[in-house]
Amino acid sequence: MKSSSSKKEKSPPEQRPSGQQQQAASGEGKQYGEGNYEATRQYNEGLKKHLETSDVEKEARDAAPRNASEEKEMQEAERAGRGRARGDEEKPGRDED
Repeated sequence: MKSSSSKKEKSPPEQRPSGQQQQAASGEGKQYGEGNYEATRQYNEGLKKHLETSDVEKEARDAAPRNASEEKEMQEAERAGRGRARGDEEKPGRDED
């Protein structure tokens, strides 16, 4: 009678993750998902600086439409942009009123 010796596969010894592996697992130092945290941080800092050092009310007045035609054009552009954001296939000049 033959002895039935089965070969057991040995699992690799447990290893502790290196510092780089831990950093990669946590996402630290890398962009992941849909967010780039460093870019967001830079944007927020720039926005804060702009608000602190600029005349935002003057900029808003300068950006306002100069006449009724320009106001209508801006409203149509906004409507089209909002439609695309919703996923609508909006045609230029189409009124939704």
